[in-house]
Amino acid sequence: MRERIIPTMMFRDAEKAIEWLCSVFGFERKLVVPGEDGKIVHAQLVCGDAMIMLSDGSGHNEDNYGHLNRTPNEIEGYNTAGFYMYVEKIDAHYEKVKSAGTEIVLDNVDQDYGGRGYTCKDLEGHLWSFGSYSPWE
Repeated sequence: MRERIIPTMMFRDAEKAIEWLCSVFGFERKLVVPGEDGKIVHAQLVCGDAMIMLSDGSGHNEDNYGHLNRTPNEIEGYNTAGFYMYVEKIDAHYEKVKSAGTEIVLDNVDQDYGGRGYTCKDLEGHLWSFGSYSPWE
């Protein structure tokens, strides 16, 4: 197996985030582990060859990882990292995401380095960029 980066994310409402990420961005549930309190302890979502892992950060429990994170909406909307995802049919993807009422922060335009792309925020403020440019090719 070769090395892969799998981004991890915290949400204040992970169950709502899972529903949203699946319906708007096209992810699918691979694994969802609810905790005793009904919060999501761990989830794995996939879209093609991409995977993200997420959990519920509500209350910022003093566990070994969760207390180190905040959602962008909890830190005045700032992000320290973002996601880029290659999408073959970028215009159709853009229209679907936009029609869902997603906040588009950079419009879908041709890029100088090739392809088209746009950037938006998910329901808790994480930055997502989608584009038809594949850096692997």
